[in-house]
Amino acid sequence: MREALFVKQNSEKWKSYEQLQTNNPDELAHRFIDITNDLAYAKTFYPKSKTTAYLNGIASVLHQSLYKNKKEETGRFIRFWKYELPLLFYQYRRQILYAFIFFFISASIGAISAKYDDTFVRLILGDSYVNMTNANIAKGDPFGVYKRENEFSMFFHIAANNTWVTLVMVISGALFSIGPVFFLLRNGVMLGSFEYYFFSKGVGAESILVIWIHGTLEILAIIVAGGAGLVLGHGLLFPKTYTRLVAFRNSAKDAAKIGLGLIPSSF
Repeated sequence: MREALFVKQNSEKWKSYEQLQTNNPDELAHRFIDITNDLAYAKTFYPKSKTTAYLNGIASVLHQSLYKNKKEETGRFIRFWKYELPLLFYQYRRQILYAFIFFFISASIGAISAKYDDTFVRLILGDSYVNMTNANIAKGDPFGVYKRENEFSMFFHIAANNTWVTLVMVISGALFSIGPVFFLLRNGVMLGSFEYYFFSKGVGAESILVIWIHGTLEILAIIVAGGAGLVLGHGLLFPKTYTRLVAFRNSAKDAAKIGLGLIPSSF
């Protein structure tokens, strides 16, 4: 059947599904099944047409109407951590891999730049931090800066900062994925120059033992948060058969779940 004839035969029905609202669950179920049948047909014979995208949008709205009052099953919290979050990590493994690649490349750039330019570390970390750390190294306490706050205060300071960084990196994906790439590059350059600085001072092994006890989770969280930001931008850049708004809404939901899964690593 030609697409024009398919549209002509069903357009009135589709318009009625859009315009005539109902709260009857049986009617909603009937409409949902009917529209998904038409959507399946359109995806088979007109996979890249506007008709397919249009039907996909109607099906999405009907699905939300049908399940918006559905009660969550017992154990929803456990199921999220045990099944839903790991499946999201697998589903968006490419975005997380891209985030890791961006971060690794920028960290390498930071380390190489610090090696061949003596002023680069001061440019990235700031004169005050470098001068203070130099003084601490001279006193035999290279990581004294991390002892200035009591453990309780530092715990909440780190947790608040990590949560904020995660939030910013995820939301910045709305800028067509430019935001998370920028933050990944910036943080990677900072890490690379930071580690090279300590190795150049002969305390690189100590820095790994002291800083990376907690830093491993922090860096991993930054990479995954960057991946979540790329997930958010992916819906805008590649909506596929969905409308751009529906694709963005779906990707935003998944990105938010990934970001939520990172909160425990902030503490």
